[in-house]
Amino acid sequence: MDLDGRVFRAVADVVGGDVGTDTLFAYHQDGDLVWASYSGGSIRLGHLVGIRSGDTLDFRYSQLTTDGRTDAGHCVATVEALPDGRLRLHERWEWESRDGAGTSVVEEVRP
Repeated sequence: MDLDGRVFRAVADVVGGDVGTDTLFAYHQDGDLVWASYSGGSIRLGHLVGIRSGDTLDFRYSQLTTDGRTDAGHCVATVEALPDGRLRLHERWEWESRDGAGTSVVEEVRP
């Protein structure tokens, strides 16, 4: 269930967040180190970096929106393997640069 080279998309627009179904996340993994770049929808560019321990990801993210706002936050996600071999991430996130927190789900997309 290595994340390296996998691309994810939100299954729904995220209430209280900026990520939507047009946002794509390109993940990388090297041992326990995980990182990703993301963009699309209202996100001009975002990056995340963190650690994977078993089925849990713990990372910080920072992003620039299309209207020029920068924000940052923290997320803990659980990795789930789907029956078709794709991965799903169940995320619990919170902003550190503004008020708000929530949950989201992203799923791997096939090329």
